[in-house]
Amino acid sequence: MEGAAKLTAREYPDRPIVGVGAVVVDGSRVLLVRRANEPLKGEWSVPGGAVETGETLEAAVAREVREETGLDVEVGPIVDVLDRIRFDPDGRTRFHYVLVDFLCRPTGGSLVCASDAAEATWSALVDLREHGVADATISVIQKAFDLLQSGSWTPREVHWQSATGDRGPRQP
Repeated sequence: MEGAAKLTAREYPDRPIVGVGAVVVDGSRVLLVRRANEPLKGEWSVPGGAVETGETLEAAVAREVREETGLDVEVGPIVDVLDRIRFDPDGRTRFHYVLVDFLCRPTGGSLVCASDAAEATWSALVDLREHGVADATISVIQKAFDLLQSGSWTPREVHWQSATGDRGPRQP
């Protein structure tokens, strides 16, 4: 689905949509993207998006990072699970995502702005507020850094399933 069609399918959902986020850490920096589409259009956040049917959470987060930034990542532990709910002026639920955020490390590729992102950049923790990153996102990013500093890093295997039902490990 492209652009407006994808947005329309996600607006005013019958039930929450499962999404993933990637807190990609490189040393003391975190990867940010400026959203090109709703929800969060124009805002800086971590890369991520909706999980596709038949896709694991790990495969979804690796795919989303690659699509939005051109980077390949190793997917690590879950950092947090949270709701992202946006209401319209009439109080109806316009968007409702349940997001699973993962700690990730870059493993290859080149940083470029790609689909669903207007910009992509690396940022130091102290500069997140200058980018206007939401408090909830800053909290998740801080949890990821705390998790990394605790030495708690276990890579998760990224699996895929093709339309023919073939399954197996996959490098993003």
